[in-house]
Amino acid sequence: MIAMNITPENLAQLLPLAIKWAQDGEAFIMRSGRDLDANEVSDAYLAGVRFPEKIKIAVVPHIPRPVDGLLGHANQEVGLVTDATGGLTLNYGIFLRADCAKDRALLFHEFVHVAQYERLGSFVGFLPEYLDQCVRLGYPQAPLEHEAAETTRRCLTRHSRQPQ
Repeated sequence: MIAMNITPENLAQLLPLAIKWAQDGEAFIMRSGRDLDANEVSDAYLAGVRFPEKIKIAVVPHIPRPVDGLLGHANQEVGLVTDATGGLTLNYGIFLRADCAKDRALLFHEFVHVAQYERLGSFVGFLPEYLDQCVRLGYPQAPLEHEAAETTRRCLTRHSRQPQ
C-alpha cells in the first residue's frame, strides 16, 4: 500500500512526532524488556549488530502503535504498524508480539533493523529514511525492508540451528 495522501511536507511535520513516539517506546522496552540469550546474541552479530548487549526485548500481546492525532492517522494511512505486525524495532528496543516471540526469523529480521539504526545513526538517521521509503514506495517495497528480509533469508539459510 502506497500512502497517497502523505506529502514530503507532511512527512517533515510527522518526523519529530515519530521520533518522540519511537524514543518513548524504546525507553519503555529498556525499562521492562529482557536481555538477549546467548543464541540471540549470536544471531544479532550475524545480522550485523555491533552492540547486541544493548538490545532489550519486550514481549507484548499486541505491538503498540500510534493511534491519536496526526501520527496515528499517518500510521493508518501507511499501514506500518497493524494488528498483524509481529515485531517492531525502536533502535535497541524490540517489541515482539507474544504469539511470535519464538520466531527466530522474525527476531533476526528485527536484529537487521537494529543494525540499520546503528549504521544510519539512531532515530534521527534511520526514521527519516525508513519512513520516506515506506511513504514513497510502500512498506513492502521499502529498500530497508528488503535488506532485512534478504539478510534474514541468506543468514538463516547458512546458519540453521537444531531446535532445542
